[in-house]
This record gives sequence, C-alpha cells and structure tokens, in this order.
Amino acid sequence: MSIITFRIGESFKPVPQFRSYLYASLVLAVIVFVLPWLVPIIIFSPLPVALAVGVPTLAIIVFVAYWIPLYHESIVYRLTVTEVTWQRGVWFRQTGIVPYNRITNVDISQGPLMRFFSFSAVRVQTAGYSAQAQAEIVINGIADPKDLQEKIMNFVRTTGPVAATGGEPEGAPAADAVVEELRAIRRLLESRQER
Repeated sequence: MSIITFRIGESFKPVPQFRSYLYASLVLAVIVFVLPWLVPIIIFSPLPVALAVGVPTLAIIVFVAYWIPLYHESIVYRLTVTEVTWQRGVWFRQTGIVPYNRITNVDISQGPLMRFFSFSAVRVQTAGYSAQAQAEIVINGIADPKDLQEKIMNFVRTTGPVAATGGEPEGAPAADAVVEELRAIRRLLESRQER
C-alpha cells in the first residue's frame, strides 16, 4: 500500500487501488443491474433483437471500462496555504476551490468495497453544504485519511471564522498588509546590518 504525503502546494492523486475499485464497481453494476435482464433477452429473443440489445449494451460496458483509467488519471487534488483545490474529468473538466475559512466539517467515509481496497474518501463540507447530504468536495482514494483530515482541520483552525462582512477571517490582516510588513522588517534588518 502506498502512502501519499500531503505537502503544501504539491498535487496528489488517488491511490492506484481507486482504479481497481472503479473496475470492481463496474463489474458489480453489470452483475446486479445488467445481466438479470440482458441474459433472458439474449436467450429467449430472436437473433436480431438479441443483437440489437446485446451489442450496444456490450459497447457501453467496454466504453466505461476504457474510460475508468482516463478518469483516474484526470483526478488531481492540491492543498495550498489558503484552500483545497481539485480537478477531474476526461471530456468535461471540472475544477473547484474550497477555502479553509469556509470549511465546517471534514469527515472520513469508507464503504465495504473501499475497505477491501484499503482506501477511504475524505468529505469536506462548507457552511452552504452542511444541510445537504452531499459534500462540497469528496477527496477519493486516500490511503491515510486521518493525516489528510488533520492537515485540513489544522488549516481550518488557524484560518478562523469568516467575518460577517464576508471578507478576511476575523482578526486576520489582509495578505497585502502582511507582505508589506515583512518588507519593512527586511529593510530595517538590512539597514542595521550595513552599520
């Protein structure tokens, strides 16, 4: 099992087991939802009807099997000092940004099939999504979810709640002011060093 380290600013992807999980999900879906109606049609229908139903169904299954590794490779997550970003999609790209100061909850979920493949999903919720069953972002394929959960929650704790004005977190200076203050300190130190 490969453990992914979560470094600030570096991208990370789901573990390779996530691809196997997607294939297993496809096989289970075919067994449970497709075969019960497809097998009787192929066996008891005339040949033209069996071909008209069987060939497109098989084509869809092959297409999904081809799509799975492409989708797995398209998924990219990144932690920055201010937000969690994600990107995924083969033909239609989706991207998202979740600022730490909007995150209210970070949960770990793991179903039986995920447990079999030894990974979890980290569900990040924001104030706008708290009343809904879905999360703002689901980070799939994480081998060490507690480490990621703790890293995100540490950023949430240090960022603080959002001010009522909707701008910067309460008590936090604007980023430009911090940079300007650091420049002033640097100039002061350089001037003292020259003496």
